[in-house]
Amino acid sequence: MLNSVTTPQSLDERFRDAVSALRPPESGRAPGDPVRDGSTLTGARARDLFDAQLTSRHLDLAARWLRSFNEGFHTGGSAGHEGNAAVAAALRADDPALLHHRSSAFYCVRAASAAGGGAPDASRRLEEAARDILRGVVASVRDPITGGRDKIFGNPALHLVPALSAGGGHLPRAAGLAHALTRPGGTAPWPADAIVVASFGDGATARPGASAALDTAGRLGHAGQPAPLLLICEDDAPGGAGPDGWVAGVLRGRPGLRYSFADGCDLAAAYDAAAEAAEFVRRERRPAVLHLATLHLLGLPGDPDPGDTLDRDPLIGTARLLVEAGLLGPDEVITRYDEVGWQVRKAAEEVLGEPKLASMGEIVASLAPRRPLRVAHAVSEAAGHALGLGAPTRLRAFGGRLPEDAGPMTLAQTIGATLTDALLAGPGTLVFGPTVTRGGRHGVTTGLSDYAADRVFDSPPDATTILGLALGAGLAGQLPVPELDCLAALHSAMEQLRAEAATMAYLSAGAYRNPLVLRVPGLAQPYGIGGHLDNDNALAALREIPGLVVAAPARAADAAPMLRSCIAAAEVDGSVCVFLEPAALYQTRDLYQQGDNEWLAPYPAPGGWAEEHVPIGRARIYGLGAAQDLTIVTYGNGVRMSLRVAAQLAADGYGSRVVDLRWLNPLPTADLLREAAATGRVLVVDETRRSGGVGEGVLAALVDGAFVGSVRRVAAADVPVPLGPAAQQVLVGEDAITQGAHALLAR
Repeated sequence: MLNSVTTPQSLDERFRDAVSALRPPESGRAPGDPVRDGSTLTGARARDLFDAQLTSRHLDLAARWLRSFNEGFHTGGSAGHEGNAAVAAALRADDPALLHHRSSAFYCVRAASAAGGGAPDASRRLEEAARDILRGVVASVRDPITGGRDKIFGNPALHLVPALSAGGGHLPRAAGLAHALTRPGGTAPWPADAIVVASFGDGATARPGASAALDTAGRLGHAGQPAPLLLICEDDAPGGAGPDGWVAGVLRGRPGLRYSFADGCDLAAAYDAAAEAAEFVRRERRPAVLHLATLHLLGLPGDPDPGDTLDRDPLIGTARLLVEAGLLGPDEVITRYDEVGWQVRKAAEEVLGEPKLASMGEIVASLAPRRPLRVAHAVSEAAGHALGLGAPTRLRAFGGRLPEDAGPMTLAQTIGATLTDALLAGPGTLVFGPTVTRGGRHGVTTGLSDYAADRVFDSPPDATTILGLALGAGLAGQLPVPELDCLAALHSAMEQLRAEAATMAYLSAGAYRNPLVLRVPGLAQPYGIGGHLDNDNALAALREIPGLVVAAPARAADAAPMLRSCIAAAEVDGSVCVFLEPAALYQTRDLYQQGDNEWLAPYPAPGGWAEEHVPIGRARIYGLGAAQDLTIVTYGNGVRMSLRVAAQLAADGYGSRVVDLRWLNPLPTADLLREAAATGRVLVVDETRRSGGVGEGVLAALVDGAFVGSVRRVAAADVPVPLGPAAQQVLVGEDAITQGAHALLAR
């Protein structure tokens, strides 16, 4: 049951009673004068902001009204946080802002400020802002950011970037965007002196996203690197926030980060503090955090009772400010309160009849667009540039010896050469990660910074920070290709990948994209080097993310065209790609016997890029012997092991088809079903765990495709990979593959 003091009715009554008790002064202030002594907020501006605050409050009430008869699907939650109207007023309308879920007043001010006209125009824009917010509440397809998919604050026309994560998960992106705006090579729609603003609640300070963003901003500020970022912590902790509390201590103690505090329930104080903080960030290009004391009114069951803090209701505070300045009388305040309430209720009734998403096609339209012909064309264009105008630069970048003339390469060498070509082809391409300027953990990026020092740089090792930098760079029109140390590092940053990256296009109806190619050394090394962190073979968390592309090249011959496809898809379609590199195969040279060098491959010259192009979702098929007896479906380390087993089977008179999936999401279902039907026997060789592994997806695809035949699966055990020789008891090996093959062939 809701606390009685926070019901809409009691909040309304309390506001009316408090305003009725106010007494105007004998002589008032002029609208152009400060609303009170010592403040920079004028009376006229305070009245405008009060309208936005009133609109925000009535939006919460309207959302609950809609919910009462099942026509609203979100109840809002901005009551008590209306002080963020002052923050919006202290910013420019073209400052990109990432807002948390209690930001109705900020949205309303930004919408009114974008009008560019007089008071009537601003008033109409406030009404339209209310309508837009309510469209999200009722899941209307006319919602300006998600198109009816969710209720979040965002609007490309207002430079409001949607924050998709809970608990400050959007803050690493904000820090990344601030960093990216100071780098050359992007196509950001914001002016050079723009600042990035991101708001969050006090509870987020204990979450990984906020911690990573505060650390990133502090590092940049401490190092003197430009980072025009203003973080707004809206603290509604029970009992009231203060400059000496726990949250203040967490925020103030950050090196490189300027801290300030203000009472967010006091409009003038909040405006002055926000204006000062914004001016500092814009002038110094350094990060700052503004800590605002707010309230949480109209809470949910179980929320703490705000008690006496209701006296600090920001609407009552602004009404008192205006009445004491002689700018409005108590009756005028209540009249305006009722007028705004009527306008918001009218808007709520209007949006009720707007259409909703009505088909699966409409829902998924913006999730992950795939335009394979355009991707192939982008690869051809890059090849043409490398052969034409870019040829002299390319020759210099490779030190006078082109990679296609260097002889057969390992997987690691091929990826390094492909990254070099990507940097040469795209002036906005960035390569970064822990120690990438020194080659990275596996030496793949060795030498990249020699000829692209401004776009190849080291980052902190934290995966949340790395992804935040990448997502910010993508918003700024750059193409990030970051690297992580290992697959295990990604699990701590899955919110960034799942919510902030893969969901952005979906929840912005395609207005915003996340071009990203995340390189991750992963999968297990069959000799047990490194233990469970270095041998992380858990991919279920990646495969369940809608729209995410997961590539897994097993050998050098596939690495270059697949990486080019990912980069082109990120550039053309804004695809979010994870390029999973089998660490155990980085330096592998041989296939069947020592010294055969059959796992190496020559680097393709640009003239062959188009011909060797690998579309996303297409497998590679190997035929051994008559290739009619058995189909082995695998990927990564399993490809090499399966080829070795298939060769032995061929010597025994059995023909096999080895299907290298190459793409783990989306799976190459058409290729899989065709090759499975050709033999009627399928052995799935899956180096991930039996539960939640890639093999489960393969089996499901066979069932959904009505495959008729025999199937057997060989997979890793459901246990973390141990250190040393014990790893061979857990991981898939050639003996297990051989046994599985013979079991199928015996049927």
